[in-house]
Amino acid sequence: MNTPVGQKVQVPDIAAQVTYAMRIMGVAPIPRNYELFYEAYIGSSPQLTREIAALGNRASQEELDAIGAKYFSHHHRAEAIDGAHDKMVSQLEGLLHLLTQEQSSLESYNRLLDETYSRITNKNSASVEIIKSAITVLSAATGDTISQGKERVENVVQKSREMDVVRRELDEYKRIANTDSLTQLSNRRAFDDKLAAIYNNMMLHNVTALVLADIDHFKKVNDTYGHPVGDKILASVGSIIRASVRKDIFIARTGGEEFAMIIEGNNQDEVILIAERVRMALEHTPFKHSKTGVNYGPITISLGVCMASDAEGPAELYSKADTALYCAKNNGRNRVMAFEDGMKKEFAKSWLIYRK
Repeated sequence: MNTPVGQKVQVPDIAAQVTYAMRIMGVAPIPRNYELFYEAYIGSSPQLTREIAALGNRASQEELDAIGAKYFSHHHRAEAIDGAHDKMVSQLEGLLHLLTQEQSSLESYNRLLDETYSRITNKNSASVEIIKSAITVLSAATGDTISQGKERVENVVQKSREMDVVRRELDEYKRIANTDSLTQLSNRRAFDDKLAAIYNNMMLHNVTALVLADIDHFKKVNDTYGHPVGDKILASVGSIIRASVRKDIFIARTGGEEFAMIIEGNNQDEVILIAERVRMALEHTPFKHSKTGVNYGPITISLGVCMASDAEGPAELYSKADTALYCAKNNGRNRVMAFEDGMKKEFAKSWLIYRK
């Protein structure tokens, strides 16, 4: 989201706004639909916003998928995922059939053993003949059972291998669906899931924080050097953030020039130090064209921090971190600010502005 220099426009509780818009338009609340409406909401592509608005109050899934394939083909892998799911179901059905056959074979073998035992213990039968007959029958049955067992074991192993291949395909589709193609960080969908999960463990609230970050004056960069340069800078910023913090910290590009970190295992003072490390890393990184020497910098970033213990749920946590980020922007940029009571934002916008 590009904003005018000197002004910061933020959206309180974006997830609720997007969900509401989907509901009033009768759209199924599935991840690929949410992505479309989120991107339309933040205005990343005015043409996308217009096409979504033009669908009216009852958009069909086919129409939405057509728009999704047009703008986000790298994320809309519904058919591929469905295909992988069908493969998995087929493999499971095959495996269950093999196990059922094995159970039936063993049951038949057990019945044969019972019958043979009954004949051997029958006092009216000739012992030698009974034993000879039993040995012949059991040898043949045992050989058949072992042979069938080996074959089924091999089939089970093969089915397991095929299922593992399908599982890896599903994992890869999920990774792609949750990855921002430009920065290779997590995307907004993955961020929303991670944010919601924070409140699953009440014991960790005092050591869990949300950090929202926004590149300063990024619109000026795009206007001066063009969007291709802006995209390269976004990718570099993502790499610098990733390299500046430990590997277990969750990092996402949440839209436009905005990023987020979810930090677990640290108190507020420690989180602020981590955020400061990110800010200083960007401040001291030169952004120059390797061949022409053109200097695109300085590139700086503002960050807002809020601890999970200071909010009642994901929406409030996001809103308070967003408020802290707004205050960091409003107080000179290139700084880290933690949420405090009394902090306020002056600007907000509604989904409806995109439908005019």
